[in-house]
Amino acid sequence: MAAREPGHRVLVVDDSEATLEVLRRNLETEGYVVHTASSVAEALHVLVTTEVDLVITDVKMPRVSGLDLVRHVRENLRDTEVTVITGHPEVNGAVTAMKNGATDYLTKPFTDEELLSAVRRAIDRVEMRRVSGRGGRQDLARHGLLGESEAMETIFAQIERASSTRATVLVSGESGTGKELVARAIHYEGKRASAPFVPVNCGAIPHELLESELFGHLKGAFTGATETRAGFFLAADGGTVFLDEVGETSQAMQVKLLRVLQDSEVRMVGSSRPRKVDVRVIAATNKDLAQLVRKGSFREDLYFRINVLPIHLPPLRERNSDIIPLTRHFASKCAEELGRPVPEFSDRVLDIFRGYAWPGNLRELDNVVQRLVVMTDTDTIDAPDLPALMRFSAAGTGDTSHRTLAEMEASHIRGVLASVGGNKTQAAQILGIDRKTLREKLKNADRPGS
Repeated sequence: MAAREPGHRVLVVDDSEATLEVLRRNLETEGYVVHTASSVAEALHVLVTTEVDLVITDVKMPRVSGLDLVRHVRENLRDTEVTVITGHPEVNGAVTAMKNGATDYLTKPFTDEELLSAVRRAIDRVEMRRVSGRGGRQDLARHGLLGESEAMETIFAQIERASSTRATVLVSGESGTGKELVARAIHYEGKRASAPFVPVNCGAIPHELLESELFGHLKGAFTGATETRAGFFLAADGGTVFLDEVGETSQAMQVKLLRVLQDSEVRMVGSSRPRKVDVRVIAATNKDLAQLVRKGSFREDLYFRINVLPIHLPPLRERNSDIIPLTRHFASKCAEELGRPVPEFSDRVLDIFRGYAWPGNLRELDNVVQRLVVMTDTDTIDAPDLPALMRFSAAGTGDTSHRTLAEMEASHIRGVLASVGGNKTQAAQILGIDRKTLREKLKNADRPGS
């Protein structure tokens, strides 16, 4: 992620005074300089008199549409980012806004974190454009991709090759290894950088709703379809769709995805007319898709379609030389957001970090470092500041020389779960993994021999 300079200017445009006030307060709390406008006319006046990094605009407004504002910004203010707010990604709303030059959209209702994440992504793109030329590894570092290990050097080279083509990419690796970071780097380092990047978690959407979410539906297509909605593929037209957890899709959906990849067409639910789309697909999985193909639960033809350019992310425990640079990066990022000096880490803490298995990978490391920076008042973080279970793991509990990595991970996960009274949501947050991954790891841990 690009370093966020203080004072980035954001213009929020919405005809609702209540919405303007909520967004202004949230953004100012994060250090942004916020201008507001209740109409496109007011927004144009601000843009004439003030240099703005990001415009956040509602689509539906009286008199002049937010789409006209999007078009104006794209035609006249090339260095200004645009994020649209919409009640839903409808055909003549968010999709058209994307085609006119918006690079992101927020669907109402959205959370504070979704808002701030969208703003951070936009500011990152502003900062990247301000750096003249292409800085190779520095460019990738701005996407949050860091590492000095041989494995990461290979991945950096693969990302650079992938960003120069439109071929389908399959990113594999354990949960928390940074698969979406890789997908974003490929997109924003390529020719589609100014077009939308639309992430979709296939495992988080119920199977019966996934087709409608991906391809859209017409009004009346099914019970509850009270209006026409475009899907993620139409919203990403000209850009990239990131299909996370693609291995969770049903056989029926796999057939439909294969057709999209082959024909570059989508068919909205309830429509008999296909619509052409220009979308690059990057898929990701934490499963062994080749094994799923052998078991018959994943289509072989789709596997070969998405596996044109494979990129495998190793777990953090196999990137031991990257742990300390990543620790310092996460600490610096958190300290900057808190407006405090970056703390030092004692040699003992760094030794513990290097020897720890990190079952949640980068996500867990980031969470642990954030918690330490927030909760520690001294200039140096030492072993007593670490979570109790991490200190316990470092101290050892008898002879572990003959325990497998899987056994050590299973023991650690059980310990975390016990420490929070069996609360799986809290345990998943501590480990830096989602609840679904936690369930799978617990299922494996409960097998004989674990």
